Amino acid sequence: MSDTTSLQLQEDQSLKSYNTLGVDANAAQFISAESKEQLVQVLQDPENQKIRKFVLGGGSNVLFVDDFDGLVIHIAIKGIEKVKENEKHVWVRSGAGEIWHDLVLHCVEKGWGGIENLSLIPGTVGAAPIQNIGAYGVELQEVFESLEAVDIVTGETRTFFYDDCHFDYRDSIFKNELKGKQVITSVTLRLDKEPKLNTSYGAIQAKLEEKGIESPTIRDLSDVVIEIRQSKLPDPKALGNAGSFFKNPVVSKQKFEQLKADYPEIPGYPLDNDTVKVPAGWLIEETGWKGKVLGNAGTYRNQALVIVNHGGATGREILQLAQKVKASVHDVFGIDLDPEVNIIS
Repeated sequence: MSDTTSLQLQEDQSLKSYNTLGVDANAAQFISAESKEQLVQVLQDPENQKIRKFVLGGGSNVLFVDDFDGLVIHIAIKGIEKVKENEKHVWVRSGAGEIWHDLVLHCVEKGWGGIENLSLIPGTVGAAPIQNIGAYGVELQEVFESLEAVDIVTGETRTFFYDDCHFDYRDSIFKNELKGKQVITSVTLRLDKEPKLNTSYGAIQAKLEEKGIESPTIRDLSDVVIEIRQSKLPDPKALGNAGSFFKNPVVSKQKFEQLKADYPEIPGYPLDNDTVKVPAGWLIEETGWKGKVLGNAGTYRNQALVIVNHGGATGREILQLAQKVKASVHDVFGIDLDPEVNIIS
């Protein structure tokens, strides 16, 4: 479908309703693209090629520190379809503008397994491979087949397969070499017709047992993940936040053993023989930041890893709080926290 008729350029557009932190920054120019054709039209406009651009999905992983002095392109490309199947798998393609959780619920309803552990992760489908989203022992890369993206300079479409994406922990080529160079328009996942459930991570198994569920379905697993996430994370509609503000740091096994000697309670998850992932929330809580409020920003009372907007916080205010938290963790543990949130200044 080639719909280029409804494109409307907005000037001095508030981004408050387009980011889950609820920061009231303005974009000098703003446009919403509902199809790949509209996106290409926006990118190929000679006027737009001269100015700074930022591509925005659900705004659940972004912090606008100041007003944005260029063009914000909001991706609103919808549509979910099954593109092929065999005896074991089904391939599902989703528009980049679909809400991620809506895609999860669609697949759970169909009985297609693989992303039920990723229930209730905020944001859009297009952002999922950029971040290589993950939760409760599952990462997007495990079900990823391919994606389509448009070159932000040439307007040409390219298909990226698994090896092209350079997936890593909360990372991909789109956060590094191709950052700001490609706009994802659709994502295709390979899901299981006979799901293999992953119930071993976090509180999932205990919650299933608590409910008396001995042979869980993917719907059971999705429901439990939703319940756990809702108990830990605030609803952005009620309390502005971007989920986990920092990545869980990965340290050497030697560093972890040194920390363990000083802090016997420190949790760690071995990634391989040489590295251990340490929960950033635990580190932040140990440095006394859980539930602390500075001005209009603070850390969430139930989960120190989440920075919240208590109302009227500016992007700069939130960034300053994050920097103080980062400095405290470094001073106490000698560990550098890297933001999971995309900071736009």
